[in-house]
Amino acid sequence: MEKKDIASFDYEELKTEIIQMGEKAFRGRQIYEWLHVKLADSFGEMTNLSKQLRQRLEEEYIIPEMKIIEHQVSKKDPTEKFLFELGDGNMIESVLMRYTYGNSVCISSQAGCRMGCRFCASAIGGLKRNLTVSEMLRQVYKIQKRAGERISNIVVMGTGEPLDNYDNFVKFVRMASDEYGLNISQRNITASTCGIVPNMRRLAGEGFQITLALSLHGSSQEKREKLMPVAHQYELKDVLEACDEYFRMTGRRITFEYSLVEGVNDRPDDIRELTHILKKRNCHLNLIPVNPVRERDYRKPDRESALEFKNKLEKNGINVTIRRERGSDIDGACGQLRRRFAGS
Repeated sequence: MEKKDIASFDYEELKTEIIQMGEKAFRGRQIYEWLHVKLADSFGEMTNLSKQLRQRLEEEYIIPEMKIIEHQVSKKDPTEKFLFELGDGNMIESVLMRYTYGNSVCISSQAGCRMGCRFCASAIGGLKRNLTVSEMLRQVYKIQKRAGERISNIVVMGTGEPLDNYDNFVKFVRMASDEYGLNISQRNITASTCGIVPNMRRLAGEGFQITLALSLHGSSQEKREKLMPVAHQYELKDVLEACDEYFRMTGRRITFEYSLVEGVNDRPDDIRELTHILKKRNCHLNLIPVNPVRERDYRKPDRESALEFKNKLEKNGINVTIRRERGSDIDGACGQLRRRFAGS
């Protein structure tokens, strides 16, 4: 009999599961607390359960394995990067960023990625598989335990496209913000998507208060297609309409992510087109000078050019910032550390 992933059960599911084992409902509450508050890695740690129950849990369930293979600490800023090996040998990355307002963790939602964005190291090698709910949660848990400090913000911007792993991602959000678990405010959870329109519309109806970040990267349909293969499937006008629907239904303004690539999307016509797209929308534009990836020949513009691009957008009434570079000395681009170890 294949063991069940007990750490992917939500609170009500776990209580039901334990009752069906012939145990009292409060045992389900205790186990949930061990998994999602005390962040236990094994059933042996659950000392207020009987030895017999712990043995049965060991026989019928698993807490998915997740080993820290490499831990890098930046010498430039309070950023730490983690490479995790999953139970099946796949590898994923997560990043801890410390800010004055709290600790933020950037997690992965898939092992690999099939979106194929031209400037992204994570997409090289394609998608290996979706992560389970527990594998997403346990990235946060492992880092919180290692840091010894509470995580108050989650960013789902690591390897993978969360809306390509929709059901697990949605359940992850519910459990991460669950009052019985870490109880992280949904307003402190941000998820990035490259624009999977049907699932953006589904997400708008989930009743969440998370921030949606749209990977824009091109100021027109044609430019998006050159950088992002997914743009061939979803027209920019449809993506923007889905963003508008998300804002209308949640009241949460969209963040537009824009990787600045020298000579590709940092020209005067890009400023005009971005202004046309964004000026009438309640949104924020986040400029990200592209991280160099060995397998690609894209380069970031120099600091002066990036500032000039930003300033011209601001003069046109766009709410815009340049993302502060974090962890540039520790395989700063998403997917770099994983690729170096996996060799794929």
